Amino acid sequence: MLTTTAFKAYDIRGRVPSEINEQLAYTLGRVFVDKYAAQTVVVGRDIRESSASLCTALTKGLRAAGAKVLDIGLCGTEMVYFATTHLQACGGIMVTASHNPQDYNGMKLVRAGAVPISGDTGLQDLAKLVVEFQEDGEDKQGEYATVDIMPAYRAKILSFVDTQALKPLKIVVNAGNGCAGPVFDQIAATLPFEVVRINHQPDGSFPNGIPNPMLVENQGVTARAVVEHQADLGIAWDGDFDRCFLFAADGEFIEGYYLVGFLAEVFLQRQPGAKIMYDPRLTWNTLEIVEKLQGQPVISKGGHAFMKETMRREEVLYGGEMSAHHYFKDFTYADSGMIPWLLVLEYMSQTGRSLKSLVAERMAKFPCSGEINRRVADASTVLAELQAKYDPDKQGLYIDGIAVDFPKWRFNVRVSNTEPVIRLNLETRGDRQLLAEKTAEVLALIGGDEA
Repeated sequence: MLTTTAFKAYDIRGRVPSEINEQLAYTLGRVFVDKYAAQTVVVGRDIRESSASLCTALTKGLRAAGAKVLDIGLCGTEMVYFATTHLQACGGIMVTASHNPQDYNGMKLVRAGAVPISGDTGLQDLAKLVVEFQEDGEDKQGEYATVDIMPAYRAKILSFVDTQALKPLKIVVNAGNGCAGPVFDQIAATLPFEVVRINHQPDGSFPNGIPNPMLVENQGVTARAVVEHQADLGIAWDGDFDRCFLFAADGEFIEGYYLVGFLAEVFLQRQPGAKIMYDPRLTWNTLEIVEKLQGQPVISKGGHAFMKETMRREEVLYGGEMSAHHYFKDFTYADSGMIPWLLVLEYMSQTGRSLKSLVAERMAKFPCSGEINRRVADASTVLAELQAKYDPDKQGLYIDGIAVDFPKWRFNVRVSNTEPVIRLNLETRGDRQLLAEKTAEVLALIGGDEA
């Protein structure tokens, strides 16, 4: 019997083969076509060792239900989003578990127009249909075609910058043996950058560890390479490169939070008065920048499906999460790990300034803890205890966990939708000592083990 425990808040993700397997992938293909009357479906996959067989089973199920499958092969998640819209397909499915452990895999699903399918917008309905599905013996044998989406995708990515303004800066890129390497090479082929490549070749065995630059222990290799090669910038990606992470010339990891504020400023300079979206984890820096430039701030629950839903509903120009997801209206309202670093390098080229100089003032003004993960026995009890201590009158923000603002500091604690952990983010108004004190204080209440 199939289990649907892998159907999460905004995608499908679980262990192989107990939660994710070929039978589930095949059955999902069958019911996806029926539910969405999908005549054409884009499929893509990441480099994980189980992804090829899962994609084959998914394709078989889609075709058995009568859909034409447009296979774009090894790719990043954002390429499935782009292809679904560009090819005017009825839906798209990416086989990936992004930055999860090696024994995981999963799928991210979208409808026509790259509209995400989340737990609130159809994913749980699909789970129910998967459980109820019974093979009827009918195999409609839909068509199958491989499609090279790269030329159109590359053109779209590069349309976000003035390529003539780019200078021959030196950059270190770390693909983490995920899917980013070959795609970066295509995008950067005609650009003037001097590139140092590390962990560049896709390798599903992940010989250098799971590609998750959010983890402190994974940041050192990129940081050291930037310093060693005297590079102007370091770039690292997660496995399916829907997130990118940046390192300054001195090797310092730049929290995604400050890049949200920086990119908000870039887009408000291009389109004054535009709407800028942010999530409740870390907010003060982004809010100050948006309000100063007379933009319209829009808050959304974190997570790609929720952010995209808000972005479409509110007609947001740009949105970002401190977790390094950056969303662009002109990129099918989707997140991209290739657009942000190009925008940063364009700005560096135009101004002659370093990344550190662009964000140092903001980092000093609103220092933050970075995301701290803890495994706890009962997350709901922890949230209740935090609310009782810090927000007894419940005046805080509860759209995504609990977020409470005080005059000089604020925090957000939320339960992860992709991992069995609780996450803390805390910031202050320029007070690093207070940051350390309050971080320790909240962590002591949370308890649990490091994750």
